[in-house]
Amino acid sequence: MYSTLISASELRVLIDRGTPPLLFDASFDLADPSAGALQYQQEHVPGALYAHLDHDLSAQADDLPASGGRHPLPSRERLAQWLSAQGLENGRQVVVYDRNSCAFAGRLWWMLQWVGHGAVAVLDGGLTAWKAAGGALESGPVQPSVVPSAFRLESSLRSWVDVAQVLAALGQPAQTLVDARMPARYRGEFEPLDPVAGHIPGALNRPFTDNFGTDGCFKPAAVLRAEWEALLAGRDPASVVHHCGSGVTANPNMLAMEWAGLGKTTLFAGSWSEWCSDASRPVAHGAA
Repeated sequence: MYSTLISASELRVLIDRGTPPLLFDASFDLADPSAGALQYQQEHVPGALYAHLDHDLSAQADDLPASGGRHPLPSRERLAQWLSAQGLENGRQVVVYDRNSCAFAGRLWWMLQWVGHGAVAVLDGGLTAWKAAGGALESGPVQPSVVPSAFRLESSLRSWVDVAQVLAALGQPAQTLVDARMPARYRGEFEPLDPVAGHIPGALNRPFTDNFGTDGCFKPAAVLRAEWEALLAGRDPASVVHHCGSGVTANPNMLAMEWAGLGKTTLFAGSWSEWCSDASRPVAHGAA
């Protein structure tokens, strides 16, 4: 079972064995929400289904959101319904990828584990690595192969906290906040998506893109471990609470820590977009 990363060559072996995993393409563009679906239509890994951040991986108007922020989590029940509609059976290997440095594939990776599905891995390097390895491509939509039995919710394999919990633990050693946004947004020099610029007081900054090498793949585990330990500077890795703008690009940081052998950590799902929605919550500017 793959539960963190899978290489393009490892994925090809699974497919060639005749027991292919269920594949999802989660490519997306925050500035152009229709772009990811168009890219998917043009080319994708054979058999891959498309997962849209706004429509499939976020709460809808007729669902009770599990979290706040710009991309609130759907209820676990709604997510299980969607997974059933995609033909997912409990226990089947899932592989997720995108064209965005794991920014959106990481969201689906986390969500699947949140509903108790541990057999899910991110394709290291995404579609670029697949193409570089000579992987086949196809175009056009793929229809889900629906199975008779519905996907069953299992005990969650992931933990997350809401804004009240983050606020209550602010400044305490039991909580180490790590912000995955780019440095200029973290410092509050500009804010393209949310109404307030800045960061949560005390949060460390680790842009999610820092986890990747020049080839677009995650850096070696030993390198990542050294970088994360330097950032944490003696803080307990288990205390880390990851966040970003809306709970999406924080997930590559979480995956990087786990790949580096630093264990499972926690997500602040509402992230900065939820935090800054209430003017009574403190805001910091500049470097940490």
